[in-house]
This record gives sequence, structure tokens and C-alpha cells, in this order.
Amino acid sequence: MEIKLIKTAEDYQQALGRLEVIFDALPGTKEGDELEVLGVLIDNYESITFPIDYPDPIEAIKFRMEQLNYNQNDLANVIGLKSRVSEILNKKRKLSIGMIRKLHEVLSIPTDVLIQEY
Repeated sequence: MEIKLIKTAEDYQQALGRLEVIFDALPGTKEGDELEVLGVLIDNYESITFPIDYPDPIEAIKFRMEQLNYNQNDLANVIGLKSRVSEILNKKRKLSIGMIRKLHEVLSIPTDVLIQEY
């Protein structure tokens, strides 16, 4: 296949088809190199054409709490008073820098998610 930039949906479909054909190519071979370059081109096209936004910070906290089986008391142990946790989860209080740092450290939520406006 001739390697070229992916500019259209048709180019994208052709690239995906070719990727499927050479998917098991060994590294260091001609097809292996083609696979690697094609993967980069497809990834670039997808990130431009189908961008994924960060989730809402509060929804991210709630989701992570659910994953960890945390309740509001558990979260209060991370960021402070239970009443403050309630205000944050109800979007009546903004996250402080200190809270963001603790949430990132303890719950492993990316700071890029937590610093967004909501």
C-alpha cells in the first residue's frame, strides 16, 4: 500500500482495511514498518476527527468513588469535612488546589480532569 496522509473518511476506511490485513506483521519487516506508520496516521486522524473531551470533574469524582466503593465519609477523609464533600458533589462549592492535589494523589484522577470549569 502506498502510505499517504489520511484526509477523508474514504482514506480512513482504506487505511483501516490495510491495517487489518497487515495486523500480525512482525516488527522490523517491511509490513511491520508499514503497520507502525499506518497506526500513527490512523491515530492522528481519529484524534482530530473524533476528539474525546474530558469528563466533568464532579462526575469523574463520583465515578471513581463508585469504583472504589467510597462513600461521602471516605471522601471526607481525603478532602475535609463531610459537609464540604456534600457541597462539592452538589456543585455548590468549587474544588481548591489542595483538594485537587489530594484527589489526584488518593483517587488517581488526572489533574487535567479536576482543574476544568464546571
